[in-house]
Amino acid sequence: MVETGHFALVLAFALSLVQMLVPLVGARTGNQRLMAVGGPVTVTGFALTALSFAALASAYAGSDFSVASVWENSHSLQPMIYKITGTWGNHEGSMLLWVLILTFFGALVAVFGNNLPSTLKANVLAVQGMIGAAFFLFILATSNPFIRLNPAPIEGRDLNPVLQDLGLAIHPPMLYLGYVGFSICFSFSVAALIEGRIDASWARWVRPWTLVAWMFLTGGIAMGSYWAYYELGWGGFWFWDPVENASFMPWLAGTALLHSAIVMEKRSALKIWTLLLAILTFSLSLLGTFLVRSGVLTSVHAFATDPARGVFILCILTLFIGGSLTLFALRASRLTAGGLFHPISREGALVLNNLFLTTATATVLVGTLYPLALEALTGGKISVGAPFFDLTFGPLILPLLAIVPFGPLLAWKRGDIIAASQRLMAAFAIAIAAMLVTGLFIDGASVFAALGVGLAVWLVAGALTDLAVKSGVGSVAPAVILRRFAGLPRSVFGTALAHLGLGLTLLGIVGTLCFGTEKILSMHPGETVELSGHTLRFEGLTPQKGPNFTEDRGRFLLMSDGRANGEITSAKRFYPVRQTVTTESGIRTLALSQLYLSLGDENKDGSVVVRLWWKPLVTLIWGGGLVMMAGAAMSLLDRRLRVGAPAKRRKPAPAAATASPT
Repeated sequence: MVETGHFALVLAFALSLVQMLVPLVGARTGNQRLMAVGGPVTVTGFALTALSFAALASAYAGSDFSVASVWENSHSLQPMIYKITGTWGNHEGSMLLWVLILTFFGALVAVFGNNLPSTLKANVLAVQGMIGAAFFLFILATSNPFIRLNPAPIEGRDLNPVLQDLGLAIHPPMLYLGYVGFSICFSFSVAALIEGRIDASWARWVRPWTLVAWMFLTGGIAMGSYWAYYELGWGGFWFWDPVENASFMPWLAGTALLHSAIVMEKRSALKIWTLLLAILTFSLSLLGTFLVRSGVLTSVHAFATDPARGVFILCILTLFIGGSLTLFALRASRLTAGGLFHPISREGALVLNNLFLTTATATVLVGTLYPLALEALTGGKISVGAPFFDLTFGPLILPLLAIVPFGPLLAWKRGDIIAASQRLMAAFAIAIAAMLVTGLFIDGASVFAALGVGLAVWLVAGALTDLAVKSGVGSVAPAVILRRFAGLPRSVFGTALAHLGLGLTLLGIVGTLCFGTEKILSMHPGETVELSGHTLRFEGLTPQKGPNFTEDRGRFLLMSDGRANGEITSAKRFYPVRQTVTTESGIRTLALSQLYLSLGDENKDGSVVVRLWWKPLVTLIWGGGLVMMAGAAMSLLDRRLRVGAPAKRRKPAPAAATASPT
């Protein structure tokens, strides 16, 4: 099976070369037969890649330690779920998952792109083939997951204990679906530049792919944040780690691309800018792949440490980023710029949105790459952390959040800012009330807390105002309101949900950072501690044995009126194969807030160091991400996006053919 998987990978690489060349030649020469080759080859390449991935997964599931990758990242005593997720919990397997998703998206275009112009479809598949060929070659040359060991070891070295978590089953696949999903937007952009024109089919197809990629990238980032929050035992949800930033930058650029694509679809404007954003978004995805896979970073998220891999991926970056930007510089002037619009309009609001988002992306990019560039040039090491990003990213993103509710209420082409402001008066009043309540009754010492809560409520109320205005609230009868509400396009609901989710996430961040409390102390069994009105009693440590680890589990009772009202457990785990100790945090969710604790070291007097946090509204951080994903899914269900590119009309049958004989 392992050799079958290896052979299938080689065949997939060969087919990617065919996919790269034959449809491209057909598009240049106008040969329909050559262009038609792209579809079957792309689907077959995906099937072979899926077979290769299945072969690797079966090797992990069966603990085949004759495979070097399995030996380095698995153990016979691991639970089966972690054996399977371990398939992509390493460099080689994760890159195979990367190309599997890449070929999957290419196959979707091949199968569902029948309404596309044949030359555009051929060029898109050819560009996808180029990307696939580069990464297949990278895997076969530097990261082959099927290398055998002879003699085969009896036992494996175990998966990194931090990755032995269900979050690994969700986080990397979702993140890659986002990363690689933007490759379709990139391929459509390069195909348009090769062809030298953008038509209705291009605009109609790019936006759904952008929505799909953005939706999964949002989920991947949210899941990764929550995984780091509960698995690492540090109590935080975002660290501005360079690898975190590597996924955040494509999300910011993808958000700008999504809004730009809306303008292009609705008003046939911002065509060239949308092309450039599609190129830059996937370029940032490739940069993220380089940062994680090259070995230039040391992080819990990073895998590769081989310089040869880094050089290879750097060459891929140079080829695709440099090549696409060069092609853009040469061909963009031949494309029509699109329609004109007034600055005060929905188009103008979306352009302003783009300016803030791209500037924020550039800020994160500088903060992420500057330490690496400085070390490469001078050998000196500096750390760029939260203070830098708080002072640079924050002032850019806060004004953007403040203007978000105005956009959906402005008309296309020429809007009325005064009318939009009047419609938002109720939302503004609610936000001011939230600020006053926060300042007067919750935290009078923090101006930032009041402003943050007010801004979050402003986003939520603004999203609901958009739905209310479009339903005719206040101007028509309730029955008509319900009928209009039910008849609203699903993209309207999607936009409102996305903005509402953004407000919920901001509210969770403000609540956790401004109203949370923390306490560090040593506790003996039987002692109690008070934290923000909650009483916890430490019951002691109990040794436990897992399938491939041992642990000391601490049990805490949540007390209320002298009686136990639930419990929280936290543990220190020891993995003997890896000789690694991990902290398993204990979390108790109370409404939208959480009690969070993690165990430290045991002292000589029998006490245990315990870190406690009270995190108000913290679940809204990730709940808001889920709401944003729901908004993207709702928009995808809109009929205008679901039908894809315009279908070719059939010629009506001749009248004589339908006439009955007399």
